[in-house]
Amino acid sequence: MFFPGRGDNYEKYLEALQQWHEAGWRVTAGDWRGQADSGRLGNDPVTGHISDFSVWVEDLTQFWKEWKASTPGPHILAGHSMGGHIILRAAVEVRVDPDALVLCAPMLGFVGNIPVTIGQASAKLMCLIGDPARPAWKWSEKPGEVPASRQYLLTHDDDRYADELWWREQRPELVMGPGSWGWVERAYASMRRILGGSKLEHTVLPVLILATSNDKLVAISAIDRAAKRLPNAELIRFGKEARHEILREEDSIRDRAMQAVFNFLDRIAKQQ
Repeated sequence: MFFPGRGDNYEKYLEALQQWHEAGWRVTAGDWRGQADSGRLGNDPVTGHISDFSVWVEDLTQFWKEWKASTPGPHILAGHSMGGHIILRAAVEVRVDPDALVLCAPMLGFVGNIPVTIGQASAKLMCLIGDPARPAWKWSEKPGEVPASRQYLLTHDDDRYADELWWREQRPELVMGPGSWGWVERAYASMRRILGGSKLEHTVLPVLILATSNDKLVAISAIDRAAKRLPNAELIRFGKEARHEILREEDSIRDRAMQAVFNFLDRIAKQQ
C-alpha cells in the first residue's frame, strides 16, 4: 500500500506502482484526505490545510484494517515524504501492523534544521496572528501557476517532471499549492510525537529508508537520527545526484533506488 507526499497525487507514481505489480505484488495506492481529487480542507482551492495529522492517521488506520483483511500477505506500507511521515507515525503508535515499511525521503524534519520545538512555536504564533488556513509560503506570482523553480526541488528528470504537469493539466482538480500555517504547526507537532520518547526504539519491524543529502525540502539529519534509533532500519543514502523525489529521478538514480526496494521486498517475502 503506497501513499504520496504533501501536495502529491498517486498518479505521479504509476511507474513505480506498475513495476511493483510486475514483480508480483498486489498494489494499492491512495491520496490523503484534502489532497488530489479529495477537495480541500482550507479556504481556497489550492492551499493544503489540516486540523491535525491525527485525521490522516485515523484514515490510514481504518483503511489499513479493511485492506489487510482483503489481501494476502506479506503486507507492506510505503510512503513518500509526508506519506512516509504518516505511515511511520501510525506504525510507531501501533495503529497499523505491517510486515515492513518503505520510506522515501520521509518528512521527519524540515531543511534548515530549526529545532522542532522552536519551529512549532513560531508556526503557532503565525496561526494566532492570522487565519491558520492561509498559505504559509508564496507559491507563484500568478495564482494557480506552478513556479518555474519547482523542478529544482524535486527531480533532475525533465520527462518525469513533465509527466506531473501533464496530470495537472488533464485533471486540474489535482493541483495543489502551498501548505497552510496550520499545516506547518501540526506537522511540527506530529514530528514531536514520532521523535519523542522511545517510540522509534520500540518499533522493531523492518524499515527501508531512501534519502538524499541534496534534499531541499526535508532534513537528511533528522532522517539519519531516526534511522539510527530504529532497531531494524536500512538507510540507502544518495547525494547531489538525487533530489527529493528519488523514485522519480533520472534512470541511473531511480534504478538504484528501485533495486534496493525490490531486494528489501524479496527478503520480506522470503521470511513469510
